[in-house]
Amino acid sequence: MKPLLVSAVSLTLLAGLTACSRAPEAESQAAAPPLSSGVIQANIDPAVRPQDDFYRHINGKWLTTTEIPADRSNYGTFTSLADASEANLRAILEEAAASPDRTPGSDTQRIGDFFASFMDEEAIEAKGLSPLADEFKRIDALATPADIARYIGHTQRIGVSEPIGFYVAIDEKNSTSYVSYVVQNGLGMPDRDYYLAKEPKQVETRKKYQAYVRDLLAAADVKDAEAAAARILALETRMAEAQWTRVQNRDVEKTYNRYELAAAGSLSPGLEWPAFLDGAGAGNVTTLIVSQPSFFTKLGGMITSVPASQWREYFRFKLLNAYATYLPKRFVDLHFEFNGRALSGTAEIKPRWKRGVATVEGAIGDLVGKVYVERHFRPEAKQRMDQLVGNLMQAYAVGIDALEWMTPETRKAAQAKLATFTAKIGYPEKWKDWSALEVRRDDVLGNVQRAAAVEHDRALGRLGGPIDKTEWFMTPQTVNAYYYPPANEIVFPAAILQPPFFDVNADDAVNYGAIGAVIGHEISHGFDDQGRHYDGTGNLREWWTDADDQEFRKRTAGLVAQYNAYSPLPTLTVNGELTLGENIADLAGLTVAYRAYRLSLGGKEAPVIDGYTGDQRFFTGWAQVWARKHRDDDMRRRILTDPHSPSEYRANGVLVNMPEFQAAFALKEGDGLYRKPEDRIKIW
Repeated sequence: MKPLLVSAVSLTLLAGLTACSRAPEAESQAAAPPLSSGVIQANIDPAVRPQDDFYRHINGKWLTTTEIPADRSNYGTFTSLADASEANLRAILEEAAASPDRTPGSDTQRIGDFFASFMDEEAIEAKGLSPLADEFKRIDALATPADIARYIGHTQRIGVSEPIGFYVAIDEKNSTSYVSYVVQNGLGMPDRDYYLAKEPKQVETRKKYQAYVRDLLAAADVKDAEAAAARILALETRMAEAQWTRVQNRDVEKTYNRYELAAAGSLSPGLEWPAFLDGAGAGNVTTLIVSQPSFFTKLGGMITSVPASQWREYFRFKLLNAYATYLPKRFVDLHFEFNGRALSGTAEIKPRWKRGVATVEGAIGDLVGKVYVERHFRPEAKQRMDQLVGNLMQAYAVGIDALEWMTPETRKAAQAKLATFTAKIGYPEKWKDWSALEVRRDDVLGNVQRAAAVEHDRALGRLGGPIDKTEWFMTPQTVNAYYYPPANEIVFPAAILQPPFFDVNADDAVNYGAIGAVIGHEISHGFDDQGRHYDGTGNLREWWTDADDQEFRKRTAGLVAQYNAYSPLPTLTVNGELTLGENIADLAGLTVAYRAYRLSLGGKEAPVIDGYTGDQRFFTGWAQVWARKHRDDDMRRRILTDPHSPSEYRANGVLVNMPEFQAAFALKEGDGLYRKPEDRIKIW
């Protein structure tokens, strides 16, 4: 599915009730133990002044003593929580795989046999490449441009990345209906810059990639794999040159281009759309939203000018690359050496059970989620989260009314949008129907293909039907959260509802700084540089006055410049334009969380706990959830591809703009995080 305007913040749990909403204790009950500060004292480095580098003051000892696990490219608060979720899922899957009561077609049979099929290394080795025999025959038969287009369509159903990505989603300019989208795709490396950048590190990575392509083809007994790899890299480089940049792809207006089928054919001569749609099982589609028109124009030219023999080489490699982790060990190892070690610096491949959990998660994660919710999600968690979301929404409304730079007309429209937000918490009210999926205990690759096909067909089945307002794009066990503009909804899966983002034994301050800021972050995506273009009904529509639009752009330009100046590695800086949406959401999210916290105090001052004032604990709650370490290769990949800034800049970058932080820690001119009042950026 198309990348959503979502937060990739990995987080955890429900937030507490406001101080004034706690039920009084019965007189007969013993007094509750005093609440803790919530400050993780063991992580603090007293040698670093909070006024100079709050991130390292709060997390310094953790950063010094923590080693990134050998099977990880990075590690931090979020990944430690994902580890706990992963262990819970392992127990569920192993129990299901060993259960004697695996009625054919039951949830237990599907998740248990799916996991068991991945864990059966002996059977996978014995089969070799035979599970791909039919696909290889299909590729070998390709001869014409129509054949090539039809095959690219076919791969949409089996989960293989090709030059076109196809999906069905809510129409961004008519949010009462679904429509088909097509997006640029097809690269084997993470981004076009990996093919085009002149930096020595990227040149070296390209050499490693070509060697990987060669070795993967050679392992499948492809003749003259060396020459084939060179041709594949050359073809992908042509695609990379035609692709839009990640910054360009963030523009929601420019990536919405509606074409009827005949017009799409004129846009991209050589690309036979009817054949593509026929291969995708979408022959009834007559309208496409084309995200990058110029890419498809050039792709049409490539389909007719590149010999079919080269397309067959490319498709064979893409098939092997997509399925390498479900094939014999020689393919698994080759895939890890490039995609794990070369791209991210990961030292060791993950244990097989972890890869098995990830496989089932990626294919039929919500089936596992049903069991996860039954075992690990308390009903009262949703109630408490509902209350905190309500508090943050109220605080956001107060903030909109107080904006000195916004005209009454736009302020009224912003309030109307805020009032229509929907919050989804915990898990879907309606689970997906997997009755069409056949899972075989001895066929992991087939299971992956069939699951992808069921999901693809489910999406196609939405066309012409009503909007499913119960749909989720994350499983309950995902440690994350998101905002989806066409539905104007914020979503918090069950797995984020746990410490350290919410600590039931801690004072409210640290919880507002952690989970409160997360909720504020997701709300703020509805008002970031792209989310603001959607109205309260989820439609792309300009509802800003020209004056407000210009003022908003002026303020966000300052945020772009601020983050452009951050350099996590020599010669590599943060891309302030790519990360703008997330940086706006961080700044606005923490601002509104602070406002909600102060409102919760009812005009009173919070107690001092462990030597920290309430405001100090609030900002500590924010900083300590960002503890994270990266390998250099992983950091390089993220800077080029991730719309989120590195964790230390997410922590400190917001604080320099908040006068409340400056006051809480008595910052003065000359301190590392001090910024003059006139230089501080305020948006929401």
